[in-house]
Amino acid sequence: MQTRPHAIAVPYGTVLDRGTAHRVLRNTYALLSMTLLFSAAVAGAAVAFALPAPGLILTLVIYFGLLFGIHKLQNRGAAVGLVFALTGFMGWTLGPLLTRTLALPAGGQAVMLALGATGAVFLALSAYATTTKRDLSWMGGFLFAGMVVALLAGLAAIFFQIPALALTVSAMVALLSAGLILYETQQIVNGGETNYVLATVSLFVSIFNLFTSLLQLFGVIGSDE
Repeated sequence: MQTRPHAIAVPYGTVLDRGTAHRVLRNTYALLSMTLLFSAAVAGAAVAFALPAPGLILTLVIYFGLLFGIHKLQNRGAAVGLVFALTGFMGWTLGPLLTRTLALPAGGQAVMLALGATGAVFLALSAYATTTKRDLSWMGGFLFAGMVVALLAGLAAIFFQIPALALTVSAMVALLSAGLILYETQQIVNGGETNYVLATVSLFVSIFNLFTSLLQLFGVIGSDE
């Protein structure tokens, strides 16, 4: 990952150029909206055509490969194309999960609940992050460490087939994703992130993780009804 020479560390509450921060936030939300729609369309196609899941190894290789490419080309137009490739691929991986959830007795309701809850949480947290005077920068290290633990626990749940652990991980990831939305949005507002491509990817991944975690939680609840 290359160092971004244009990202300057400043004390909390000091805004080098408020207009620049607003422009980055506006561009981020514009690109985020388009990638969310694109990812949803790919996920819908994956459900309609019953596309199989790409598999854990292939998913990790493509995901981290595209992330690496985006960071390498972050200041070039090609990075936007890679962002759409990444979000489209993530939409494909979401398709099989949606298919399994929709097959449950209350699957359709679970999907709508997860979608509505994700949208409401994102809007509420974004509004708070753009208006609060509190310094949320302390959350960065804690959230990163939490996601590493959640990833390892999630892999253990998959390999050892432990449903209770998988459910716990889903709840943990949902909480961590909400925290990341707060942290990442304030980073943009305060000038800590000046590249809207990287900001879009960060927020998209957090929203995606929040939605899939809630979908799994609501799916389990719906299957018990």
